[in-house]
Amino acid sequence: MMSGFDDHDTHHNSSAFCADPSGAIYTGEGVFLHTNVETAYGTVRATNGGFYRYSPQLHKLDRIAQLAIPNPWGIAFDQWGQPFFAETSSPDVRWMTPGTVLPRYGESTHKGVQLIEKDHMVRPTSGLEFVSSRHFPDEVQGDMLINNTIGFLGMKQHQIWDEGTGYKTKHRQDLLVSEDRNFRPVDMEFAPDGSLYLVDWHNILIGHMQHNARDPLRDHVHGRIYRITYPSRPLVTPAKIDGASIETLLDNLKLPEYRSRYRTRRELRGRKPAEVLPKLNQWLSTLDKNDPRYEHHQLEGLWVSWGLDKVDQALLKKMLQAKDYHVRAAAVEVLRFTGHQVKDQAELLMQAVKDDNSRVRLGAIVAASWIGKEKGMPILEEAQKKPLDDWMVYAHETAVAHLSDRAVKKTKEVYSTTNLKGKDFESFNLGKEIYAKEGYCITCHQADGNGLPASGFPPLSGTEWVTGSEDRLIKIILKGLMGPIEVKGKAYEGMVPMTPFEGLLKDEEVAAIATYIRNSFGNSASVVQAEKVKQIRAKLKGAKVFYQSKKLLKEHPLETKTGK
Repeated sequence: MMSGFDDHDTHHNSSAFCADPSGAIYTGEGVFLHTNVETAYGTVRATNGGFYRYSPQLHKLDRIAQLAIPNPWGIAFDQWGQPFFAETSSPDVRWMTPGTVLPRYGESTHKGVQLIEKDHMVRPTSGLEFVSSRHFPDEVQGDMLINNTIGFLGMKQHQIWDEGTGYKTKHRQDLLVSEDRNFRPVDMEFAPDGSLYLVDWHNILIGHMQHNARDPLRDHVHGRIYRITYPSRPLVTPAKIDGASIETLLDNLKLPEYRSRYRTRRELRGRKPAEVLPKLNQWLSTLDKNDPRYEHHQLEGLWVSWGLDKVDQALLKKMLQAKDYHVRAAAVEVLRFTGHQVKDQAELLMQAVKDDNSRVRLGAIVAASWIGKEKGMPILEEAQKKPLDDWMVYAHETAVAHLSDRAVKKTKEVYSTTNLKGKDFESFNLGKEIYAKEGYCITCHQADGNGLPASGFPPLSGTEWVTGSEDRLIKIILKGLMGPIEVKGKAYEGMVPMTPFEGLLKDEEVAAIATYIRNSFGNSASVVQAEKVKQIRAKLKGAKVFYQSKKLLKEHPLETKTGK
């Protein structure tokens, strides 16, 4: 999974990792990095956000996805081996597969559909896990768990289900909430006994954009580990893994708990293939065909052979024809990474891209982008003979473009329009550019200006805080704001302070930001001039950072809307 957490500048770090069913490590890398890694297979180059996949069996590193994600912080695989990721600078949780088309250096691949419903979008997220434990109620199995460390301090639980090619979610409950303002849940994982362990980094300072890394307030001693249980249900008897016989390990693959099977596959990868594979074949032959999980058990067997880098090709072809499309999609993922062994890889992908299920077809589209133009392009041409939905169309477009050695034509996103002209229009556009910088306004208030109320980040649209007093708005931008406020009828505690930009922005830039937000998101108000910013900056010189809301409102009472 992942460990540690720092907000904002964590995009300088590799900040999320998890192993796929073969044992290959997926790890995240944030924005502003330009990486060149020398490998036995050639140089792997990457830039500005995405994921790597490292196969220890082959000592092979791939830039598995090049995505416009400032700060990936959480990767998890579901029971069918499908990868998901959380992105802490935005409230994003997404299915990774559509974005894992062969990347092109410097070009961001479309990252797919946001899975979290608007009312429960929180940031910064930190850690991702799926419920898989008999110790927890039957109805929550497969739910997605997401931690958050600012504003909303706790863990959100979402139902997740298949919808078309992809997925849909619905908030089930806030599984854990803390009133401790230093509570920073940064990772969680199910233990062998079925309980849920949670890491609390516990720190008053969590950013190194606002605070020096050597600030004495940084807490190095109060991290905590919590354990969550469901008292009315018995704990799970931990599976025998360390030192277990191969026969016992193979039987573990039938266990309902994903983490027990995960740890079992890891143990089997450490055993000798010549000892494991014959017993694996024997185990497969004894499986009960009437077991509802029969095909999943077979899939686990396929994953074991894949992890040993001795993929069972007969079983692979059988899984590509499985009744359950989840299994077929998982088999396509195995096929994608085993072309060094499976000589008829392209032919099998051609069959998969004709599948009746669109998730299987998407897997074939993504895989085709990695096998070269001669073999891959016919598969992509075949894919067009069936409908391409929103989950598939961008992956297909990108695969075709990148196999043709060209960039995807970008469509410009427009979030606001204005009637401003001349120098005012220039200021508006400068403000729009600054607003969209990672770590500035867009991170909390979002591209649409509606904020993230569930995390304590208020909207900028339709509020006198933005369209009212110019002086008050300038002071907020320069000095930041802390303390309780009310925006559009909703109370915000204000314990998530707004970053002061006094030392980051010039007078004309502060004026531009103010002008932009006062004339975007449905707002309409006067243009702010740099001269006024200069005057207010001079008056505030030497004043401490962070305006307290009570003091600010005393200086500039909030306007009353006409008609109230």
